[in-house]
Amino acid sequence: MSKDSKNTNSEENSPKDIASKIKNLEERRANTKFGGGKERQESQKSKGKKLARERLSLLFDNGEFTEIDPYVKHFSNDFGLDKSRIDGDSVVVGYGTVNGQQVFAFSQDFTVLGGSLSKVASNKICKVFDLAIKTGCPIVGINDSGGARIQEGVDSLSGYGEIFKRNTMASGVIPQITVVVGPSAGGAVYSPALTDFIFMVEGVGQMYITGPEVVKAVTGEEVSHEDLGGATTHASKSGVAHFASESEEDCFESVRKLIDTLPANNVDMKASDSSVETVNQEDLNKLIPENPNQSYDVFEVIETIIDTNSFIEVQSEYAKNIVVGFSKFNGRTVGIVANQPDHMAGVLDINASSKAARFVRFCDAFNIPIVTLVDVPGFMPGTIQEYGGIIRHGAKLLYAFVEATVPKITVILRKAYGGAYIVMGSKELRADINVAWPSAELAVMGPEGAVNIIGRKEIAAAENKDEKKAELLQNYRDKFANPFVAAEKGFLDDVIKPSETRDLILKSLNMLENKTDQNIPKKHGNIPL
Repeated sequence: MSKDSKNTNSEENSPKDIASKIKNLEERRANTKFGGGKERQESQKSKGKKLARERLSLLFDNGEFTEIDPYVKHFSNDFGLDKSRIDGDSVVVGYGTVNGQQVFAFSQDFTVLGGSLSKVASNKICKVFDLAIKTGCPIVGINDSGGARIQEGVDSLSGYGEIFKRNTMASGVIPQITVVVGPSAGGAVYSPALTDFIFMVEGVGQMYITGPEVVKAVTGEEVSHEDLGGATTHASKSGVAHFASESEEDCFESVRKLIDTLPANNVDMKASDSSVETVNQEDLNKLIPENPNQSYDVFEVIETIIDTNSFIEVQSEYAKNIVVGFSKFNGRTVGIVANQPDHMAGVLDINASSKAARFVRFCDAFNIPIVTLVDVPGFMPGTIQEYGGIIRHGAKLLYAFVEATVPKITVILRKAYGGAYIVMGSKELRADINVAWPSAELAVMGPEGAVNIIGRKEIAAAENKDEKKAELLQNYRDKFANPFVAAEKGFLDDVIKPSETRDLILKSLNMLENKTDQNIPKKHGNIPL
């Protein structure tokens, strides 16, 4: 090596030169925080929306996360895109902790070309997806994007395809959570739809296949962006959104709470904790009304038997005739499926069946035990339900319960009639423990309807028809409107006092802790989708 080359290398690696490079790094790193520029960031904030990095700060502990690919730039030159190359492009990706648990996330940056998805933005998202799958960690996607980057054509479409593929492959392996805090339109909505839970913020989150303009052009119907695909619409009407929040702060706090409740992956087992608070169990003994046609609120049952303040309801505004959500029993996460007598008498319809079926399958995928609370008069009758395919949708719930191999505990509170009795976690669907309260009624149908059919000849021939009908009703109630007939035949494992419910569930969960169950070997079944 020549003397001159030695001097050159020495100068390049001098403390002064290294300091200059570090300064350059710091300046470039600082510039990545500005996304599409201060003007666009101010425009974003003026709409009541937070910036991409601010959202990640709300998600992660202490607002801290490790960023990946902060200097990636798109490589497109068409339509003037060569003038819009910005470090990081239209998405911020990285990882951090949520209540101490490692989580991966990506946050679309609307200030960079409207958050549109480029091929390199897709590559960034796919990179954190792959890391999340490899390490068995939940992933959170924060959506605020105008959709595919039109200027990139098929490259952008390919990018979406790669994301959809990972959504599908990760399903049932790691929890996937979507937060919609801006537009999510066209093909872009299918990534959220493939995830496990969708959070939307009212006033800013929007999801739809085609916007109001297209709807008006095709159907003549005038509808606003909010009414077409806002948080309230999807939380209460379509059922697409599982949670709706009034603000981004509230939304991310709810996301953090859900992550803290869920396992990190499909083999993670969260530890239980016996030092929990509960309420007076004796209140349950007087909850069920004497009149079988009188309603009550099943939340009173749920809140009494679980660890205090541990219930996270899923899809609270959709299909209110059934309640699903996560709770804890001595710190152990358990899924709750419960008919709601306070809404449509707890009847099963199309929406309730699909809602519960999807929840049961999530619990089974992530080894979360299922507690089913039953008070169901049957399936909803009528042409609307029949034409809408209630047979197919009801079969989804049946399929989900049979397929599930996690611990399954069923408590019949009151009515359990007809096919709905079978579908709601019956012993025949491989439930492990089935018990009933003394108020339980297990029958093909309710006493009134049954007597009108099987006793119509006797009633018609009687001198005093009202007296005869009352007699037949009482006979029917004595035979079916109590749980002991089913218990005598082994369809129920026990009849318990309502106040014994929590204790029974805890004992059952402990007994079933090491349960192993397998389905018949196959590639996969054919659920009636």
